[in-house]
Amino acid sequence: MTKFSYSDYLSQFRHTGRKCSHVQPREERDSRRGGGTSEPEDADPVIFAIRRGDAEAVSRFAATSGDILLRENKDGWLPLHDAAHYGQTECLKVLLRAHPGSVDKRTLQEQTALLLAVTREHMPCVQFLLESGADPDICSNNKDTPLYRACELEKVDMVGILLSFGATVNQRCGQGWTALHEAVSRDNTEICETLVRAGATINPPNTYSIAPLTLAAQRGLMRTLSYLIDKGADVNMHTCDGVTALHEASKNGHKEAVALLLAKNADANKPTKLGLLPLHEAAQRGHHEIVSLLVSVTSRATLRHSWITPLHLAAEHDRHDVAAVLLKAGVDVNATLAHGHSIRYADGRATALYFAVASGGTKTVEVLLNAGANLSLDPISPVLMAARRGCVGTTSLLLERGADVNARIPSFPSTFPAIVALCTNNLPLLKCVLKNGCDALSCFTCVHSGAPHPPSEGLQNDCLLPLNCNGTTGRTIQFCEWISTPVVCERVGPVLDLLLEHVGHVQLCSKLTQLLDSRDEWHNVKRKSSSPRPLLHLCRVTIRTQMGRNRLRSIAGLPLPDRLIRYLSLADWN
Repeated sequence: MTKFSYSDYLSQFRHTGRKCSHVQPREERDSRRGGGTSEPEDADPVIFAIRRGDAEAVSRFAATSGDILLRENKDGWLPLHDAAHYGQTECLKVLLRAHPGSVDKRTLQEQTALLLAVTREHMPCVQFLLESGADPDICSNNKDTPLYRACELEKVDMVGILLSFGATVNQRCGQGWTALHEAVSRDNTEICETLVRAGATINPPNTYSIAPLTLAAQRGLMRTLSYLIDKGADVNMHTCDGVTALHEASKNGHKEAVALLLAKNADANKPTKLGLLPLHEAAQRGHHEIVSLLVSVTSRATLRHSWITPLHLAAEHDRHDVAAVLLKAGVDVNATLAHGHSIRYADGRATALYFAVASGGTKTVEVLLNAGANLSLDPISPVLMAARRGCVGTTSLLLERGADVNARIPSFPSTFPAIVALCTNNLPLLKCVLKNGCDALSCFTCVHSGAPHPPSEGLQNDCLLPLNCNGTTGRTIQFCEWISTPVVCERVGPVLDLLLEHVGHVQLCSKLTQLLDSRDEWHNVKRKSSSPRPLLHLCRVTIRTQMGRNRLRSIAGLPLPDRLIRYLSLADWN
């Protein structure tokens, strides 16, 4: 036998410059190895021979320099690992004949040659390694086993041979998943059947108690869902948070899965630890068809004992189609939030209507109002929340349906309507509320009149008045005090101009006069207040005052000439 040395092979490679066509770019090879930059190809002729599939060269190295075959690189890889990684079965045979005890040696990431061969889908290598005594249950540092990886890759033949060589079918990965979890996640019933025949547990919960059935329902995987149910999976098994397969299917919008689970006696009345039923989950995510399936099998008594109704969640997330389905099924439009949860909100909100207004869902607000939603069940009127959001459409709708335009805020006692304070930075909205009968005259009522005003103390200097049920300013606030605060006073001219269109003769107090005198562009507003008002204006103000704000909504239906209706309804007011 001709002597063949490590340096001879290296020299041959350097002179021929041959490269193996199947050798991957270094970046890809390094990522396959689990990170780290490998040594240059020409630094290790054994590895180069393996990648070329040159089993004869590897045999010569084994015969002349056997220890080279056990030399690790900086990632802990032996030539054995490279042979498995690149699918070189003949090289594997040479390496294991030379060092049979290295079959289960691991890299720094705890990868065995068997795991690498499975990962790269080299079936001949997998079979040879198993026949050579490789342990099929050794996992990597992230707890991946060869069986789990074969299921992930959907390689039925590999799954079968691993099981035939004793792979533990219920072994768990880092997240507590079993091979069955992975097969289910791929919706692969063939692999599921192979695993079950090998003794896989049908209801193995993972770290978070998520069973394969829950996983199938969560993803709407109908084949595996049906398969698991037929094999006896518990349809009502729940996670550590009380979540069932029906919760997951409902939440994720899988209508067919919900229908199947209900047909197999899944319990629609099992709440999670947060007290939510599957109906809640479907409602808040807008799955109205699933809501239709669930509402008929959900106990009304159970719903009454829930801290929040599905209608509240539909309203909060502006699911008007879901709200319509629930209301048609007889859900109480005026059910209130449990007190213990209502007080967690600063505004103490209680009704679905208030939730809809707070979320800006004008369409949902209309659906609720059409179903008879009560406007006076919340500590703070929904119309104030609509104004706080600056939503003219919702505010107008609520006022048309009878909301009190002069409603108060418990934490903000004032001599003028709170809605005016909420509209000072939104003139179109202020115009809307004034047309709907807001008490403009109270804004010009001042206890100090023309006399000097004392300094305002403790007044919140914020144009974005918070809606709060708790605590008060300690005294009643006048409009002149509010409008003169530094943040709001910049708007005093346009705001007063609008207010004056809804009152007769008024006298401005000294504070408002002083404020108007501070800006030249506001002098015309001061002149308007001090000049005699036109008779046409005074007549309109008087008629509207006599009618009262509740009757203003019926002006359009009065048996009067169109011109007079336009006059009274301020249709000509720009």
